[in-house]
Amino acid sequence: MNEDISVLLADDHSLVRRGFRRMLEDDEQIKVVGEASNGVEAIRMCYELKPKVVVMDLSMPELDGVQATKEIVKHSPDTQVLVLSMHAEDNYVRNAFDAGAKGYLLKSAIDVDLVGAVKAVAEGKRFIGAGLKYVSTESDDELSRLTAREKQVLQLIAQGKSNKEIAALLDLSVNTVSVHRANLMEKMDIHRTAELVLFAIRKGLVTPQ
Repeated sequence: MNEDISVLLADDHSLVRRGFRRMLEDDEQIKVVGEASNGVEAIRMCYELKPKVVVMDLSMPELDGVQATKEIVKHSPDTQVLVLSMHAEDNYVRNAFDAGAKGYLLKSAIDVDLVGAVKAVAEGKRFIGAGLKYVSTESDDELSRLTAREKQVLQLIAQGKSNKEIAALLDLSVNTVSVHRANLMEKMDIHRTAELVLFAIRKGLVTPQ
């Protein structure tokens, strides 16, 4: 593949983005076309710039990397997402791939693997960083009971968002969000928000702050 690989960087730390840019642009085939500081910005910039690859931090404000990946894959199917994370646990890897990510790389390995990972996902290949494994959701009966939207609402509740904030982020009515919240509480037999947060952390749907 000889054409340039256009890359959007999504990370809430400008110094980190600068480091990624330097690493990637050392390779003449890769061109960084934009930088986003949160998930909402990453989605918007994907629509505008149509990058080949998004290098996506898992933990970001507004919408996290998993949430943003779901939206990008849905609306920009020609863009591949490479998720970067400090978390090696199976749940985090599985949730990223289930959201539609093409690759998952530990931040501790970026010096060695970042350029290769970007090139692999640009070609449509799945990339799983060293020391990681992908476990299908089929092995998690509890999560498989939730719809994709219920999972999304659960993640945002666990990040401390109100029904009104969730509605704005997902472009839904507040009433629809309330229904999703009620449904997932009933399915999980959970009746307090604090318990929902603990459940989401245990399942790797959010990263503990």
